[in-house]
Amino acid sequence: MFVGIDHGTTAMRFAALFPGGDVLRLEIPRTEAANMTETQLVAAMEDAFGVKSKDISLMAVTYSMGDGISDIEDIRTVKDRGVRSIEGAGKKTGGGGRVFDAIRSSGISAVVIPGIHDGSDTDARMNIFSHSTSPEKIGIAYHAYSLGLKDFVLSDISSNTVTVGVAAGKLIGAIDACIFAPGLQHGPLDVGALREVDAGKMSANEAFVHSGVLKNTPFLNRHDLLEAFEKGDPQAIFALDSIALFASMEVAGMQILMRDHGSDGEIVIEGSVGEIPYVVERIEQHLGVKAHVLDRWSAAIGCAEIARDIHEGSQDILGLRVNLSN
Repeated sequence: MFVGIDHGTTAMRFAALFPGGDVLRLEIPRTEAANMTETQLVAAMEDAFGVKSKDISLMAVTYSMGDGISDIEDIRTVKDRGVRSIEGAGKKTGGGGRVFDAIRSSGISAVVIPGIHDGSDTDARMNIFSHSTSPEKIGIAYHAYSLGLKDFVLSDISSNTVTVGVAAGKLIGAIDACIFAPGLQHGPLDVGALREVDAGKMSANEAFVHSGVLKNTPFLNRHDLLEAFEKGDPQAIFALDSIALFASMEVAGMQILMRDHGSDGEIVIEGSVGEIPYVVERIEQHLGVKAHVLDRWSAAIGCAEIARDIHEGSQDILGLRVNLSN
């Protein structure tokens, strides 16, 4: 059997893929994972999936931005967990690092998935940005690919919004959370945020994690927002309308790049906000298309599918080279 790990914004998600296609799932909040020992983490995975470590043929792991590697690498050969630095955009809890180290120490055969960045073999014009997307989005894209899609634009909408383009089964580029479309919590820094940073009132990272569509609302999180939305609260409706508008604009922008590679691409939506039917409907209206909607487990399942296909001999995953030691 094969296991994929999604290093999500709020939780670590594990998916176990068994022969015949059955999938089991395990979710551990990142703050909880940070307080577990490596032994406890491996035991939690074994208990949830009813297996022993020796039963796992291959795992595919994601960690942070994945900008220290450009290929899919053997976890035993990766330095610094495959990142240039843990500093930058996003909240740090230590849970992802604890899980990464637990897998590496366990002796389970595992590969590390890279992010897309300025050293990646994607459309070179996108390399004006140092970072385009973190590795779990590769898992989502591979799950979509495994479902039969070859040309598509994927928008993952949750705490942040990230959009990825795949043409003829190859990753061609991505637009990261701090570049364009805001998510619920995170987003690009506007002039007001830049002034706050320059005045020393907050760090750039603090500005990023408070630049989502919720910043001008009374809602603290997705739960509060959806509860208000169900009651018809105008501010909640406006927040979801805003996130749908910007996500649609980002998808349309990625389609311009897709056309240079021969296709507009089908539209795939994923994420804790991307699952909300109202948001999906608004995006479909903006773009004039029907979208494929995946659930929040797609990254972990896609990573498990990557592990399965590498184990079966694949040397190329969406254009990413595989370097796995025997």
